[in-house]
Amino acid sequence: MTIDDLPQRTLKRVERTFAFLDISGFTAYTDKEGDAAAYDVIRNFRNVVRRVASERGVRMAKWLGDGAMMVGVHSEDLVEAVIDIERLVDYTRSPRPMRAGIARGPVLLIDGDDHVGRAVILASRLCDRAKPHEILAQVGTVNLEMVNAEAAPLGLHEIPGFVEPIDLVRLTPVGGY
Repeated sequence: MTIDDLPQRTLKRVERTFAFLDISGFTAYTDKEGDAAAYDVIRNFRNVVRRVASERGVRMAKWLGDGAMMVGVHSEDLVEAVIDIERLVDYTRSPRPMRAGIARGPVLLIDGDDHVGRAVILASRLCDRAKPHEILAQVGTVNLEMVNAEAAPLGLHEIPGFVEPIDLVRLTPVGGY
């Protein structure tokens, strides 16, 4: 018997929110300042992410070199975590700022610890598009009345890999930075 002989299965999708975080300009910083300085920047970033993730009850899914992927069951918890991480990265006087992308939607869980679906890809693409100190999200990702963030509408934007333009907002802490 092979896997092709198994009966057809129904895949269960789960609703999750994803955030991709990235240290802006890290490659150039490493080239200019050296790997020891880069190590300190990443170590500080990871310490901040770990602390906030555990305090906010979101999962640190994986490290991506100078970035991270986070997963939340509740959008509000993840958005608040990303806002807190941005604040703390600045508070610790990191020489490199962070940027982030956030998206929510139905995804498939793979092997119990990874996800595949539109929301994962969109969060990654939004992080790539974000400028230093910028957190981008798709409109409707989070109920802003329930979080420590304000949203500035950015309108429709073409995102690589997506057929239709995506309506975006820039998230900032209530009261600004």
